[in-house]
Formats: sequence, C-alpha cells, structure tokens
Amino acid sequence: MRVNVVGGGIAGLTCALSLHAAGFRPRVYEAARTVEPVGVGINLLPHAVRELAELGLAGELAAIALPPNRLSYHDRAGEPVWEEPLGRAAGYRWPQYSVHRGQLHVMLLAAVRERLGPDHVRTGSLFRRFEQTTGGVRAHFLDRTSGAATVEDADLLVGSDGIDSVVRARLYPDEGPSYWNGVHMWRGVARHPHILDGRSIVVAGGTPGAKFVAYPIEDPVTGGGEALLNWVLEVRHGQPAEPLDRSNRRITPAEARAGLADWRLPWIDLATLGERSSAIFEYPMLDRDPLPRWSFGRVTLLGDAAHPMVPMGMNGGSQSIVDARVLAWCLAQAGDPVAGLRRYDELRRPAVNAIVLANRDSGPEEIIARAAAHGGPLPAGRAEEIANRYKHLAHATVAQVNTHPSWTVRSDS
Repeated sequence: MRVNVVGGGIAGLTCALSLHAAGFRPRVYEAARTVEPVGVGINLLPHAVRELAELGLAGELAAIALPPNRLSYHDRAGEPVWEEPLGRAAGYRWPQYSVHRGQLHVMLLAAVRERLGPDHVRTGSLFRRFEQTTGGVRAHFLDRTSGAATVEDADLLVGSDGIDSVVRARLYPDEGPSYWNGVHMWRGVARHPHILDGRSIVVAGGTPGAKFVAYPIEDPVTGGGEALLNWVLEVRHGQPAEPLDRSNRRITPAEARAGLADWRLPWIDLATLGERSSAIFEYPMLDRDPLPRWSFGRVTLLGDAAHPMVPMGMNGGSQSIVDARVLAWCLAQAGDPVAGLRRYDELRRPAVNAIVLANRDSGPEEIIARAAAHGGPLPAGRAEEIANRYKHLAHATVAQVNTHPSWTVRSDS
C-alpha cells in the first residue's frame, strides 16, 4: 500500500518509519527545500521513547539526548514548590529524554533515508490540494525549485503538516486561524553551568505568561564543564484579540536583558544565560480547537495537524510519535484501509483532544499556578493528585506505559 505523507517534521518522519516497519510504502513530501538541524529543545516522554525504541532507534536517540531524572517546580523567587522523578527514576522501563529538536529531526531523517531510500523524502514539495479518486488519493504539489506543478497518486494521504496544515484546511475550510492565548515564548539555547543537579527540568513562576523554564539538552564535553541549556521565558505583551505576529521575530539583546531582569532565581545566572544565547526568538503560544473527526475516507491527520496543543506537560511531540505508531498498527490490522483510518481516529482522537483541552487549563503546571495563588506549596497530596490525573489522561502513568501491549506490527499479523 502506497501512502503519501505531507510534512517532513518529527511527526511525518516517524509516520514514515512506522508505516515502513509495518510493511507499507510511504513517501514523505516536505515543503522546505532542505532539512537543517534548527530549533531548540524538546522533551520526549517515556511513552514516546518506548515507540522510538521499538522502531529500533534506542541507540541513536541515546547518543544525542540527555535523560533528566526529575521535574522541579519553583516559585518566582526560586524556592521549591514541588518535584517528582522522571523516566527510569520514576519506575518507567524507558527513559525520558531532553534533546535538541534539530538533532532529533536529522536523526529521524537519516533513518528514513537509510531504511526507505533517499528518494522517499522529497523536499521542496509544497502541498496544494488533494482529491479522492476511486481506490486512491491524488495529491497536488508545487515543486519549489522548478516552479512546476506535480501530481502524486497513492492509496492513502496523511496530513502531518503542522499547526497551519493545508491538508486540515482542505478538510475544514471554514475553521479559521489558530487560537492564541496572549502569551509569547522567548526561546534560546546557551552554554551554561549545570543548574541544580544537572539532570533537572526546572519550571518557575505561576500562570502562563509568567513562567521560566530551563533544562539541559547536552552534557558537558568534560566533567565540570558547561552544558547546553535550553530555556524559555513566557511573556505577555498583547491581547488574544489583537493581530498576531507569526514571524518568530528575533529578540534583541536589550529586550532579553529587560525580560530576564524581572526574575531572581538563585540557582541560575540569567544575565549570563541571555548574553550567551546566540539567538533568541519569539513564538506565540498557539493551539486549535479539537476536531470532531480526523479521517475522511482515505485521508487522515496526524501530529500537530490533528491536535496542536500549548506546551504544558511536555506532551505535543510525544503524542505525535504515538499517533504514527497507532496509525501503522491500525492499517496493518484492518483489511480495508478506510476502516484502518477510521479505527485510528477512534483510538487516538478522543484521548488527544482531552489533552489539548487540559493543556489549555495549564495541564500539570496547574500545580505552580495554584501554588502561586496559595502563596506556597500546596497541601500534602494535592500536587501529586494533579500530576497523576494528567498522566492518567495522557495514558502516561508508569503502569500504562510499562504494560500496554506493543503497537509493533508482527510479521504474522
């Protein structure tokens, strides 16, 4: 079965690897002319790491990523509010990983080209539209190098082309723009001495728009040296009803100094962090309303094209990876590809839609929002209750991840 995958990001490449492992013939079409190792940090939760490991990528991932061992919440003064262990330290059979998004992207691209062949990722292919035909889907692209229009036929079409998905817009032409909650994220990466124990993801502050996040994504080259630290400062300087700048503008050094100067965190030198960041960019915090349906005949959505979510709980990229594995499994189990896409929709959409809405409500970061309002740590057991409720919603408790049957398609399936 031939499957055309629109979008060559983390979701699209994982989709291609999953489909190939299940015996299908995917091809990825990416609008960018080249794939470069750009971006900042991303966290992969154990349920996503399990899926990449079962695709045979455990070694490649371990070589580029760092496994944090705890999540640590703090108030604006840097005082601890609550913390919990992560990954294997929490009892999962798989680690959690913090990794540079660009390195993860390049690793997945190399795996696709090695396993499927270099011609199975076509860059510079801008998706325009599709139509469903008898027994297939015809996709129309613009070759950004030659300017020529191209047509590609396949049995199925998967839209994994991000929050501004053109595939989604064709399925829902009246949906309109993404939703902005009024928060911008200033994101940077810099060399900095380890903070706390050097294996912590630190979130300080309170409500969205008043938070600082930092975590290492690479160990020092030498013992006691400086690690590559990913950091995010959330700011509010606008209202959701105002026109939104989506240019991801570069933050000036003066802006960065002023924004970071409002914080006093004793375990990190924020002034030095800002100065050492080669580039700081501003991203709006966006999502979209959950959809009532992803699959339409021989076309479906995956990843941010299906369920863009605000970055609470470190779940967006991880859920996209799970999408890809479930999609391949459903297609392998179904005798009819349309039924397979429908089953994928039934399994994934309700669960992930619930996470989208929970993240709008701060997800597990409700803990520090409530602590800020409370004026200190929450009463005993309340933070654990919030964290566990979110994990259960995301199907990411230790028991759920460790005991869930594998999505790997066996040769005798």
